[in-house]
Amino acid sequence: MNAASYFVDRHLAEGRSERVAYREAITGRSLSYQQLADGAGQCAGALLRAGLRPEERVAMLMLDTIEFPQVFFGALKCGVIPVPINTLLAGPIYDSILRDSRAAALIVSAPLYETVRPALHGNPYIRTVVVVGGPALVGGMDYEAFMSGAETLPTANVSADEVAFWLYSSGSTGRPKGVQHVHSSLKATADTYGAQVLGLTAEDTVLSAAKLFFAYGLGNAMTFPLAVGAKTILFSGRPTPGDMIATLEAEQPTVFCGVPTLYAALVAEMDKSGVPEVPLRRCISAGEALPEDVGRRWKAHTGVDILDGVGSTEMLHIFLSNTVDDLEYGTSGTPVPGYDVRLVDDSGRDVGDNEIGELLVNGESAAAAYWNQRDKSRRTFEGLWTRTGDKYERRADGRYVYCGRTDDMFKVSGIWVSPFEVEQALASHPAVMEAAVVAAKDGDGLDKPKAFIVLEAEAPADLEAQLVEHVKSRVGKWKYPRWIEIVEDLPKTATGKIQRFKLRDPEAL
Repeated sequence: MNAASYFVDRHLAEGRSERVAYREAITGRSLSYQQLADGAGQCAGALLRAGLRPEERVAMLMLDTIEFPQVFFGALKCGVIPVPINTLLAGPIYDSILRDSRAAALIVSAPLYETVRPALHGNPYIRTVVVVGGPALVGGMDYEAFMSGAETLPTANVSADEVAFWLYSSGSTGRPKGVQHVHSSLKATADTYGAQVLGLTAEDTVLSAAKLFFAYGLGNAMTFPLAVGAKTILFSGRPTPGDMIATLEAEQPTVFCGVPTLYAALVAEMDKSGVPEVPLRRCISAGEALPEDVGRRWKAHTGVDILDGVGSTEMLHIFLSNTVDDLEYGTSGTPVPGYDVRLVDDSGRDVGDNEIGELLVNGESAAAAYWNQRDKSRRTFEGLWTRTGDKYERRADGRYVYCGRTDDMFKVSGIWVSPFEVEQALASHPAVMEAAVVAAKDGDGLDKPKAFIVLEAEAPADLEAQLVEHVKSRVGKWKYPRWIEIVEDLPKTATGKIQRFKLRDPEAL
């Protein structure tokens, strides 16, 4: 049960060889199903020729280009474990992930190489560096040279329960966690959400603003389209409202996959510039709760509802969702067929309707474990059930309403943000003595970081701009605080712990 057999090889036997599997929106490059199979097989040969062995890791710091699916499935074909990595992180985080995963090879898109380059110095594990879309570098090679002359390998036989790939998800203290997924997990999400909620067919064209390194984007742009022989449009740039509207108009997708922050920006742009003519029939959202107003405005503009849902890296995709026939904005819908969910209190007892509890989920796409974090694995994966860390309320009609996190984590543009991580970055600035970060709502009702800082020294006139760039360079481009408030001190417990709930609720101060 090698996932590459189902998602790649099967299409050749079923007559889809010449159909387009991928097309790049920016460059126009495309990849047929035959070329995808050939490229994946050749990449498998190139990986083994480079000295990688089954179960070793290949880190993928790659933009959404046609090379990404070839490398991902090429690794699966030969038993090497691909590890897609967030392309928006800072150098020190890449260093942590590369060392934690012990990746033996790194395949990196040329525009990202300078950011990750410092992490390669002194790395004891990486033996091969391959650059996609750029010139060869000292001690490495370009992608064309890496692939040239490599033997095209058949797909290796593996167990359905064998670890296939990892995705990294940030922990509550910002430490990256390697989430290990098995081969059968990919088909499990295609058979559940992909088939029974999204309802893709071979005639669909899919555009996902969420990138391939996300569990959400991986399902949208690889698992679901490849399960039915559909076409996927890859957009490698930053999904600004203007670029997304232009891409929607140029590529004419029938399915669009976004996140609430982008949908809010798109409806604002459509209010000003008009609505593109696009044959959309499905639009989906995940990553954070979709504001009701955004969903209604999108429907008014496009005539298509947004199916809001919730998923996680640990479950690989959406397991709770609104559907075409059962949609109510302001809720996360009902369980996706194939998944069971529970709400439990702090003692692990099930709670009733209209009570708040932590959401637990059971489904075939659950991760095997976190790499090298046994205690966290045991606390998250409890037998058949996976703890999500989300607080929910189940209404009497069976719909689930999001109530917040069990801890202080929150999402920005669908990506988890750890207040501790941002606080540490802020505190490393010479003008800052202490910092605390909480979630605050922007004008569209979406969570963004708000920082409270205690000054170490006299603040320069451009302190706020300095802090924004300081955070971006250290922990990621989307994690910077949108508001910065200078305070004399921070509310703390007797033991010195910051009371963030008081910062979220000024009346509690």
